[in-house]
Amino acid sequence: MSALTLTLKLRLDQRVDMSPLVCQKLMGLDPSDIAALELQNGKAKVRVDSLFDISGSDTQKIVIKNSYEKLDFIGKELETGEISVIGDVGAYLGLGMKSGLIKVSGNTGLFTACEMKKGLIEIDGNTGDFLGGALPGNKMGMKGGTVLVKGNAGDRVGDHMRRGNILIEGNAGDYCGSRMTAGTIAVMGQTGKHVGYAMRRGTLLLWNGPQLPANFNDCGAHTLAFLPILFKSFRSLNSAFSEPAAMFNRVRRYAGDMSEMGRGEILVKI
Repeated sequence: MSALTLTLKLRLDQRVDMSPLVCQKLMGLDPSDIAALELQNGKAKVRVDSLFDISGSDTQKIVIKNSYEKLDFIGKELETGEISVIGDVGAYLGLGMKSGLIKVSGNTGLFTACEMKKGLIEIDGNTGDFLGGALPGNKMGMKGGTVLVKGNAGDRVGDHMRRGNILIEGNAGDYCGSRMTAGTIAVMGQTGKHVGYAMRRGTLLLWNGPQLPANFNDCGAHTLAFLPILFKSFRSLNSAFSEPAAMFNRVRRYAGDMSEMGRGEILVKI
């Protein structure tokens, strides 16, 4: 049984809510049933078969081809299975994701992995602001799982992050790790201003020295035994984080944000 493949044939001007097209909601449906489903498009609704050519029937493996930046909510609350996207996607990729795998060959928009609980998201391109963050007004962002970004990330990575791993091979924008309460954010590239703003707990692991605010204390150089164990957990990923050259255990440690609990840490490779 081949993967359920949705090939976009029409690019609409208004944004499209793709949340109905997740593995658990499509389980047991025939391609004809899927074709008749309706997607919100601005103020209107459109049938799936008016937007996509449909082939295959395995609803636990969904492939979206010719995707573009106005397809929002792909993989929302995904509970099982795998979604592969060829092209760019819009906002809220993997919102509230509970399990499974999402792969994107292009770029993603705002609030990727927002309030994610479990699972794995792999992004070959760049991602927008609030990666792994919380919805506006909420106090808990990403709660588990792993997000791998092979490109760059926008501002407010891990805002209100509660648990899980965010791995960025490129650069991260301003306020990386803002208001995070736990979890790990690793950035191989450069970081912007106000790193760890209002951070309460958690770990920022950086390959390059950041522009540190004054409310982080320099705790000196350390050899940390847990870092090899952390890197070992990344070996299954198709990423620079899994390569032996990326691994280290000698860091300079900074504690903060001292205006909050002061129990967070920024670890910088030395």
